[in-house]
Amino acid sequence: MTDMSRAPGDTPANVAGLATTPKILDEDDLSLIGLTGGSGRFRALVRLPGGRIEAVTPGSKLSQGEIVAIDSDGLILQRNGKSRRITFPGG
Repeated sequence: MTDMSRAPGDTPANVAGLATTPKILDEDDLSLIGLTGGSGRFRALVRLPGGRIEAVTPGSKLSQGEIVAIDSDGLILQRNGKSRRITFPGG
């Protein structure tokens, strides 16, 4: 769905607010910063501890664990048989 109340290229207010909120990202943990795709073909952009940004897909392996699923709500990270959902900061 397209937001017709703003011009193309304008940043939605909630996104701009989160993007400028001090310390919204945990610098010592994996953070979800973007999703692309859809219909079972999602990709995610994550910020790794230390600040590096990486594009991931299901099956991607990181030092924090393996990305086992990505959907419109975020991603599922599995490590040592335990799963946890990673969602957008402030979400």
